[in-house]
Amino acid sequence: MILRFKWNNFWKKGLFLSIFVAALSLSVACSQQIVEKIDLTEFGPAMPRNFFIGSENPSKALINLGKQLYYEPRLSKSNLISCNSCHNLSNYGVDNEKTSPGHLNQRGGRNSPTVYHAAPQIAQFWDGRAETVEEQALGPILNPIEMGMVSEAKVLEVLNSMPEYVTAFKRAFPQESDPVTYENIGKAIGTFERGLVTPAPFDLYFAGDESALNEQQKRGLKLFASDCASCHFSNNFGGEMFGKLGLEKEWPNKEDLGRYEVTKKEEDRLKFKVPILRNVAETAPYFHDGSVATLEEAVKLMAEYQTKTKLSESEVQDIIAFLNSLTGELPKDYISKPILPKSTAQTPLPDLS
Repeated sequence: MILRFKWNNFWKKGLFLSIFVAALSLSVACSQQIVEKIDLTEFGPAMPRNFFIGSENPSKALINLGKQLYYEPRLSKSNLISCNSCHNLSNYGVDNEKTSPGHLNQRGGRNSPTVYHAAPQIAQFWDGRAETVEEQALGPILNPIEMGMVSEAKVLEVLNSMPEYVTAFKRAFPQESDPVTYENIGKAIGTFERGLVTPAPFDLYFAGDESALNEQQKRGLKLFASDCASCHFSNNFGGEMFGKLGLEKEWPNKEDLGRYEVTKKEEDRLKFKVPILRNVAETAPYFHDGSVATLEEAVKLMAEYQTKTKLSESEVQDIIAFLNSLTGELPKDYISKPILPKSTAQTPLPDLS
């Protein structure tokens, strides 16, 4: 009896030790799956609440005028197309079209990028031909393929025909005697666009909230930081430089020469503004020509052609999980559709020619 008791006691102790060792091993294995926090410096500073110029916010009158003009289809020849037609603010600033339909359903050769977070970028348009959102806002209005208006004078005729717009311009530009100008259209729309910011889970993580990203997203962030951040850096994850498409492997489609068509410099051949990745999961299709339908394919192509990296399927999914953490919250009150001034007998009629 004594011998059996000692043996049972020993067996119990041995079982406890085995369980303890197994539990410790499991704990170590789990801890190895937790992704170590990486240096986030290259993705800073913290995303600001807006991109307004100067220390003081612009007047409410200027922002409201810009908002009206952004949604105003009478700035187009057909009275059917507004800025919001191609850059739908309720749809993360895009229309999800390969290329956008313009005047008489014509289509250009490039994809319409999101207008959210556009203001702080190095330049506007894929080829950087406009420096600011204020300048960019004026381009499509007179483009015969996009909004199709024949001249600045015609645009001003439309606005001056509506007393409510004349009053709105005077309130927005109180120091000017004749504020209804083509330049001021761009200033107003651009000012409104500078308030288009979408705070995302990543911003909480950047501020120190470890729970804002799950473990898969953290793994994706680590991969992204090592393979993608050389071009997609800053708190916008892009928009800071022009990059050659096919940096490590020759890009198959060379029809669009990108920034070269603006500068005519050989070193700019096939260079495009590096797109921001804020809300990228919502802004398909991808690339300057809208040629790629899915984020999965876009990630694989960028890894292959820009970094000569062959990603595993699990690595692709981890990166996509991280990119989903960049999907932000739409500013619903800020982007709500405004009431537009009523046309008058003097307002030019739609022209479908």
